[in-house]
Amino acid sequence: MNERGGRPHGRLVRQPGGHEAFVPAPLPPPIAWDGDLVTALSAADLAIGRLGGEGRRLPNPRLLIRPFVRREAVLSSRIEGTVSGLDDLLAAEAGVRAPRNAADLQEVANYVRALEYAVERLGTLPLSLRLVREAHELLMNGVRGDAAAPGEFRRTQNWIGAPGSTPSTATYVPPPADALADCLKDWERFLHDRTLPALVHAGLAHAQFEAIHPFLDGNGRVGRLVTTLLLIERGVLPAPLLYLSAWFEATRSEYYARLLGTTQAGEWTEWLTYFLRGVAVEAEDATKRIRQVDALMAEWRRLLGGEKSRLPETLLELFTENPFWTTTRVARRLDVAYTTAGRAIDRLQAAGIVAPVGGARRNRLYCAAAMLTVFESDGPEAEGG
Repeated sequence: MNERGGRPHGRLVRQPGGHEAFVPAPLPPPIAWDGDLVTALSAADLAIGRLGGEGRRLPNPRLLIRPFVRREAVLSSRIEGTVSGLDDLLAAEAGVRAPRNAADLQEVANYVRALEYAVERLGTLPLSLRLVREAHELLMNGVRGDAAAPGEFRRTQNWIGAPGSTPSTATYVPPPADALADCLKDWERFLHDRTLPALVHAGLAHAQFEAIHPFLDGNGRVGRLVTTLLLIERGVLPAPLLYLSAWFEATRSEYYARLLGTTQAGEWTEWLTYFLRGVAVEAEDATKRIRQVDALMAEWRRLLGGEKSRLPETLLELFTENPFWTTTRVARRLDVAYTTAGRAIDRLQAAGIVAPVGGARRNRLYCAAAMLTVFESDGPEAEGG
């Protein structure tokens, strides 16, 4: 596959309303393996290999997976227009801080549920249209897309464009409903293709999913979720540690332009080079964050040196999983008395590891601000990639 693109990857089909809808050709497309693409693939492979190694050495991957998943949920939802921050989500999960935007927060929380469910489901069900529908149902349940048939592929035409646009004025019109089944069948067949490098395969699958746009709403979030699932299913990563939403959000204009380039001009080499650059940037960023967590945990243990009880050190793991906790939730989670949990939190507060947030005296919220910073801080993509 060494042909340079230039032609649409598919065909335009005129519809009764006069507009044209695009029906993508099955994957894989012709790919021109130029120097930029080869270099990008090499760098991405190295970076994700390091990340996978970090993930496999973790004694308790759950500690890091939870905040990584929540960071991805916030960033992926932000691309779709939500404004909730990571601190909003984590504090709301602690059960004490009222969210600034409850509707937005529900969308982010749904993304967390959908991703966690889909990762667990991979143990019993291969990545498939069925799993994609199940994830979409969780993603869209009870939020603004709830009227958009959660868990069901669309039966009507949709389109991508500015607010108020029509199919005739839209930037992109995906396949009509009567062509959707064949497009999805071809896409599902490609999911199980093993002839291409895993990262290239994931990049192609993501772009094709966005071109098909099979749901009335939530296509972007599901497409980004599928990328994570593919990398786990292919054994590239042991757990969901790599997420590209930060890259797509920071380079949003290029992201949409590269996707459009695949359909309009068959620019798959350009898309893949861009996609793989993002993989390298985000894999390096995730590896850095894991190492920062390791260093912070080591410092916390040093501050607790000489502690006879193991409870404060156990509590450190909880504040890694979520930097926000109340005494009530700690007592319930660790199955200890409220007073016992309170003494353990007091020990962490005396060591400067946690501090109370807000003025509440009952069910006070405590935050490990240093750990929150590890996950809230901007990555290198914020500097322009």
